[in-house]
Amino acid sequence: QLAGRWFLVGMASRCSYLAEHSHRLEATAVTVTVLDGQSLAIDTFRKLDGMCWEIRQRYLPAQALGRFLLKGRGYGSKVDMVVGETDYTSYAILYFQKGRSISVKLYGRTSSVSDAVMEKFEQHVRAVGLSEDVTYYFPAYGFCDSADEFHVLDGELQI
Repeated sequence: QLAGRWFLVGMASRCSYLAEHSHRLEATAVTVTVLDGQSLAIDTFRKLDGMCWEIRQRYLPAQALGRFLLKGRGYGSKVDMVVGETDYTSYAILYFQKGRSISVKLYGRTSSVSDAVMEKFEQHVRAVGLSEDVTYYFPAYGFCDSADEFHVLDGELQI
């Protein structure tokens, strides 16, 4: 049910890179495909220095429904993803945890979501001990639909 195109609306994270570069946030879209009935292929499309990039990631199903695991390269590089809340048709709130660091992302089926959904996102952010000063909202225009073969990355996307 998560399959299809989503737009990154907001993100809460203590990531220092995000804090330092928040003025350069780019519109970000993802396409979710369900592989073999369980694993998720998540292809992220975003601009970097004016060029469209595609970052391909594969999340494996974890022990419980709605939980997935991205295995990175090297020790301690795995990322746990948990579907916090979704209605599948308009929004999804996802948790990402790497080590002791947690971030919360809000995705919409369109580039903007209702005030009620925004409030739910902010509640989830507060519930994990994050606050408005580490919450960032992404542009709702300038999305990439594709990237050429020279701008495709397989693996981890930092932040």
